[in-house]
Amino acid sequence: MSNSKKSKKQPTSPKDQNLEQFREEGRNKTMTTNQGVKVNDTNNSLKAGERGGTLLEDFILREKITHFDHERIPERIVHARGSGAHGYFELYENQSNYTKARIFTDTNRKTPVFVRFSTVAGSKGSADLARDVRGFSTKFYTEEGIFDLVGNNMPIFFIQDAMKFPDLIHAVKPEPDREIPQAASAHDTFYDFVSLTTETLHNHIWVMSDRAIPRSLRMMEGFGIHTFRLINEEGKSHFVKFHWKPLLGVHSVTWDEAVKIHGADTDFHRRDLWEAIEAGHYPEWELGFQIVPEEDEHKFDFDLLDPTKLIPEEMVPVQRIGKMTLNRNPDNFFAETEQVAFHPGHLVPGLDFTNDPLLQGRLFSYTDTQLSRLGSPNFHELPINRPINEVHNNQRDAHMRTTVNKGKTAYFPNSIGGGCPHLAKMAEGGFTSYEERIDASKIRERSESFNDHFSQPALFYRSLEEWEKNHVAAAYTFEIGKCTYDHIKKRMLYVIAQIDNELAKKVAKGIGMEIPKEIDNPINQAIGADADVQKYQPGKKKNYLDKSKALSQTHLKSDSIISRKIAFLVSDGFDGDDMMKVKKELEEKGAVPQLIATHGGTVKCDKGDEHKVDAALLTTESVLFDAIFVPGGEKSLEALLKEAKAKKFINEALKHCKAIAVNKEGEKLLDETYGKNFKDDASVYINDSVTNFIKGIANHRNWKREEKAQDIPA
Repeated sequence: MSNSKKSKKQPTSPKDQNLEQFREEGRNKTMTTNQGVKVNDTNNSLKAGERGGTLLEDFILREKITHFDHERIPERIVHARGSGAHGYFELYENQSNYTKARIFTDTNRKTPVFVRFSTVAGSKGSADLARDVRGFSTKFYTEEGIFDLVGNNMPIFFIQDAMKFPDLIHAVKPEPDREIPQAASAHDTFYDFVSLTTETLHNHIWVMSDRAIPRSLRMMEGFGIHTFRLINEEGKSHFVKFHWKPLLGVHSVTWDEAVKIHGADTDFHRRDLWEAIEAGHYPEWELGFQIVPEEDEHKFDFDLLDPTKLIPEEMVPVQRIGKMTLNRNPDNFFAETEQVAFHPGHLVPGLDFTNDPLLQGRLFSYTDTQLSRLGSPNFHELPINRPINEVHNNQRDAHMRTTVNKGKTAYFPNSIGGGCPHLAKMAEGGFTSYEERIDASKIRERSESFNDHFSQPALFYRSLEEWEKNHVAAAYTFEIGKCTYDHIKKRMLYVIAQIDNELAKKVAKGIGMEIPKEIDNPINQAIGADADVQKYQPGKKKNYLDKSKALSQTHLKSDSIISRKIAFLVSDGFDGDDMMKVKKELEEKGAVPQLIATHGGTVKCDKGDEHKVDAALLTTESVLFDAIFVPGGEKSLEALLKEAKAKKFINEALKHCKAIAVNKEGEKLLDETYGKNFKDDASVYINDSVTNFIKGIANHRNWKREEKAQDIPA
């Protein structure tokens, strides 16, 4: 925002308003111990003389140090690195045909939510831009109790049965003998597992796509992964898959950008989410249902209970039934984002499970995890986990109990307490499980309907545009190239060839190996010699759908440029009118222009007005911005041309296929970079309208430029 000396005093920024609010709240508050005793010195421990020993009786020191020593709780084994936000969900249309859950039948409700986004493999201190699955978990605080939709940004999972989950995570985590690599799957143990467990290939090819390196947490889809049930008032069941569709579209960064963002800002996604909400650019997603009637359960060429399979939207359209808006950042990261406890078993009446064997295992695992992390079965009493409706039962005591229960009775039935709390009657909305008929023998086996491991990875790859396919091939090449055992590389080439032979050829060329014509069957090795080997062979690849548009990011765009960051490259003497005109139009569309100057502090335009610099060239990087604008101004361009970093900004934006606009003398900077070879590019705007520049930003990238831009140094 302009900070002209000639203008009137600027209004207080939201950041300054918050600071003043915090100061006001803190005024006249005296420091105390946790027991309420006032403290008059928190800088010095109690000693026997100025230079004497510290006294054991110093209870203030002991309390402060003890609390500090126990500030950390065990981080999540998976999804340790997370970001969270508060918001609300609103229903568009009554869904009582499918479910009796009031959150999906009452359009007058505004249901509070808390969402936690996360990476899966890395530790709590890992970087945001790792190539990884992203967690997308939503806690709905409904009037009927807590509903947790615990999902990811990919619609399928690596494995089909929870029994394999420890193996998957042990394989992808840092190798135990050396504890490296951190937050990365490009190593021997992971690819050993993947090549021997071909059910992983569908989720794995998603991770090799750009879906694994999103531009923003606000620009990725979310999925419930499993098939659940919706139950209506008549007790009729429908199968459902849950989808979150971002209104900003689905966008990613390139791998080259991700590597550089790691160095420039390891908190890139966390910062992006926080700043967008603080600026009032509230992220929004529409919730969608994919509904399958009970009688259609077996009509597909895949099994609805197989969590490694999606339902193509061309077969079952996604019905958008409501919208979620995130409008408030946490007040305390630890108390909210770190202590929030999700559980796929947290359902409300009108929802129920299926026999998906991965989901069934998760119903056990999540409770066990919360007991380990949060130390008590009372984790539901933490403020972030509390339901908004009252809780009444006969559970008592345990570590960190905060509820003070009154009365003599903690059992049922009772007469002393008047029989309370009484059981809910059907009319009062008590939870009832779907009456599914079960008649089976106890057995450790897997349905043969789960044995198709190649058809859906092949569908995903066929559905991608050419630029996306190139990125998948490059990702496989990078990851497998990091393996040190040739037999693992060969096995991976073999299984990739079962998905798509042309893809396998690209990867084989990249790692300098041939695709094996045959190989020791990985399934035989994985299941053991005593098993019925033939039963577990992957089925032949099927083509029940040629392409699905919903699988390609090309078709998941948005016209919005809300919260997109645009770097304005300037120095003293830039064309003020030119800059302000472009800035005004971009801000009207919700973009965030930032002045990036040759120095910090303020910068003067050609009229002598001073403008606050958002960042000096030396303190920021091109990869942190979505587009670049260079206004005119002879003096400004003379200074920019002397800065190697200014040229780097242009070259990197060109390489990463971003929109670039230059006006008047700004073209000189383009001429002194690789930009001189891209003047006819569809997303390079020279003295063009701001409207066209806005369209280029909304397109996210001009991927047609990518092949030509490969010659630009990284």
